[in-house]
Amino acid sequence: MSATPTFSTQLDKTAVENFREYLRIPSVHPNVNYDDCVAFLRRQAQSLDLPVKVYEHHPGKPIVIITWIGTDPALPSILLNSHMDVVPVFADKWTYPPFSAEMDEKGNIYARGSQDMKCVGIQYIEAIRRLKLNEQRMKRTIHMSFVPDEETGGVLGMESFVTTADFKALNVGFALDEGVASPGENFYIFNGERAIWHVRVNCTGPPGHGSLLLANTAGEKLRVIIDRFMDLRAEQKDKLDRGNYMIGDVISVNLNKVEGGIQTNVIPEKLTAVFDVRLPPSVDHEEFEQTILSWCREAGEGVSIEFEQKNPRIEVTKLDETNPYWLAFKRACDSLNLHLQSGIFPGGTDSRYVRGVGLPAICFSPMNNTPILLHDHDEYLNKDIFLRGIQIYMSIIPEVANV
Repeated sequence: MSATPTFSTQLDKTAVENFREYLRIPSVHPNVNYDDCVAFLRRQAQSLDLPVKVYEHHPGKPIVIITWIGTDPALPSILLNSHMDVVPVFADKWTYPPFSAEMDEKGNIYARGSQDMKCVGIQYIEAIRRLKLNEQRMKRTIHMSFVPDEETGGVLGMESFVTTADFKALNVGFALDEGVASPGENFYIFNGERAIWHVRVNCTGPPGHGSLLLANTAGEKLRVIIDRFMDLRAEQKDKLDRGNYMIGDVISVNLNKVEGGIQTNVIPEKLTAVFDVRLPPSVDHEEFEQTILSWCREAGEGVSIEFEQKNPRIEVTKLDETNPYWLAFKRACDSLNLHLQSGIFPGGTDSRYVRGVGLPAICFSPMNNTPILLHDHDEYLNKDIFLRGIQIYMSIIPEVANV
């Protein structure tokens, strides 16, 4: 049963109510309907007395932009990005219905999207609400973007949006996007991402009766391919286990699908292995592809590769004195005595597309002392952690928007 929450201010109560209302919108894959999200965000823009635009470059894939004009709007703007969609759920594995946003006696709010990442979208809104009430003004214009389909790769969301005239007109100079929770006192920030490669390796060979020992079968070739990928996986896992690296610093390899064959007593003409590979920015992509091709040659004739996804190598955002936005971000965090731990994001976010058009971006979700539950059963965020995140953004946003 939900506990009756206590709040120190009406603003806190409103913030949590807005968060829970947003969480109750089941913007869940597959076949997301974003209408209720758009209507909710329009109401939030109205409550902030800020203009809102909805772009729909692809049918059913709206991009919502709420804008706070700066005192010097000619300066490059600040983009505060979040995504509206969430991943599927297995409702029977949850303590509470996953779109009920129930709050327990500890103040934990259970819902899909509570960490990934409806929390951040509402924290942006509520931080700006308070900054406006304090009559603060920023030099740079701030755009809050709410985009679709991040959880399925962002192809019809941010990936295509950054190539449009509408995005160019936003005049973005720096972006913030999602990070992950931290189980400890520190806060994670990410200035780059691993490139996602989904590699299909097709192995062909002579078909025949299952009682024969034919040479150069697809199965023999597949064995070589799997061994080479798994050897690399073991090497990288050992590197990670030695404790000198974070997961984003190493190559991850997982064999996620094996396809082929028509019947148990028929030697297949073709077998396919599909690998999910994530490459940190330190890896030379051309060299790595040549390594895979050398494994194919080693396996024998009739072995080839194709890519379901092949992200390019994208330069990381610099975290040094050459990046004034980073200096401002860190100054705000230092003023709050936040302990930051930087790294390469292990998965993929929409910030890779922002960096891909040459813009600096930092991934950050102000959630510490919180288990990492994105995409997990019983995803939750504590209301006090959520509310503290608003205060954190109230320091970060003015710093970066006044650079």
